[in-house]
Amino acid sequence: MLTDDLGTPVDLPRPPRRVVSLVPSLTEALAETAPERLVGATDWCTHPADLDVPRVRGTKNPDRAAIAALEPDLVVCNREENRRLDVDRLRAAGVPVWVTVIESVDEALTSMRRLFAEVLDVGEPGWLATAAAEWARPVPAPPRRVAVPVWRDPWMVVGPRTFTGDVLARLGLVNVFGAGEDRYPHVSVEAVRAAGPDVVVLPDEPYAFTADDGPEAFPGIRTALVSGRDLTWYGPSLGPARQRLLDGIRPDR
Repeated sequence: MLTDDLGTPVDLPRPPRRVVSLVPSLTEALAETAPERLVGATDWCTHPADLDVPRVRGTKNPDRAAIAALEPDLVVCNREENRRLDVDRLRAAGVPVWVTVIESVDEALTSMRRLFAEVLDVGEPGWLATAAAEWARPVPAPPRRVAVPVWRDPWMVVGPRTFTGDVLARLGLVNVFGAGEDRYPHVSVEAVRAAGPDVVVLPDEPYAFTADDGPEAFPGIRTALVSGRDLTWYGPSLGPARQRLLDGIRPDR
């Protein structure tokens, strides 16, 4: 019997033919690789732009009755994105659930290979091989110090043990909030300035930083507006994300 990324056995007598995704990254990956099997997704699943499947509310408040009504062979989740309560209740209702654990680029590549090759039995997608090759490239030098706010009022930043943190490290970037216990610490804007980043990286999700909303808080510090999808998604966007992030954050490399 197969076990998901948490080591939980998942009884799948045959490769799933009807899959509901509760994670935007996984939805994009499924829609790109096995679109005929994707039968449901969350309201937050925005890619591909023409995705036309039933919606089952959000990642944190999925409509479990609507999911069950779709009669899925499998629901795919993520430990960080989704609640343990929803996973447990779906399983209790007889719905198989596969939970991914992704806190680094390597974990993303391994988890995606398992999902597509072992669970869905469709082999390794071309986009995944491309992403693996891109992220195997040497780390650029010299290092640059960065802070990455993900929310304001209150301000929150990317901390340690996160997928985004690993992405930053592979770009030759040192996260000034990369130590400590909290993976997404609350900080003051003064603390961000005092940490001495060379660049403050402002993604457009989950908080939609823009040229008029964010940079003004950090006078005298260079800011870089980037795609939050490039920083946090681990589907087909993972391959081109490396070059886009390098161009946006450290054009001096």
